[in-house]
Amino acid sequence: MGFLGSLHQFSDVALLLLRLAIGGIFLAHGLPKRGLWSAQPSAQMPASMLRNLRILSIAESAGALGLIFGFLTQLAGLGLVIVMLGAIQFLRTTVHRKFKEQNAPGWEFEFLLLVVSLALAIMGGGKYALDRLVFGI
Repeated sequence: MGFLGSLHQFSDVALLLLRLAIGGIFLAHGLPKRGLWSAQPSAQMPASMLRNLRILSIAESAGALGLIFGFLTQLAGLGLVIVMLGAIQFLRTTVHRKFKEQNAPGWEFEFLLLVVSLALAIMGGGKYALDRLVFGI
């Protein structure tokens, strides 16, 4: 079986670590958006953008908590995929960022979050998730 083959037994631990890390990142980015609920529309932040950011404050935080606790993991992952598709679309069309800029941030970080969220949406939370306890999956 060999060393690399024996690592497969730790796949549920790897899923747990992946869920905790990505959930923590989304929570760190979602919670600060709570302050936008008391903000008023302005020339710099029109009402439509403010509305979208308020929705993101809920979606990112709820998805993050879903990943962290492994509750509705696949649904949370899919929701975060949608969030990241929107973020990448915004960065490409409105901000005009390339995948990787020379001396500025591109959208490679958002792409990584999208791919990991997609992987969790496909694989689920693993053995150490509430999904397994509540739903038996």
